[in-house]
Amino acid sequence: MKAELDKIMSEAMDLPTPLRAFLAARLIESLDADGAPELSDAWRQEVRRRCREIDEGTVRLVDAEEAFARADARLKQ
Repeated sequence: MKAELDKIMSEAMDLPTPLRAFLAARLIESLDADGAPELSDAWRQEVRRRCREIDEGTVRLVDAEEAFARADARLKQ
């Protein structure tokens, strides 16, 4: 089993960065999938759209602290 895992890891590490990221995301999703409700097609498309915007650099990401500060400021208006 360890030899098989080592082979898989070695092959995965040889993948181009975008494919490694995709594989990592799918593996993480598989851990979260147990007992989680299925995503609707609309939400799945929304997630893909947002990921594409991030990959293309057409959106500016902000960290959570900044996002919460902005939301708090708007709520206080």
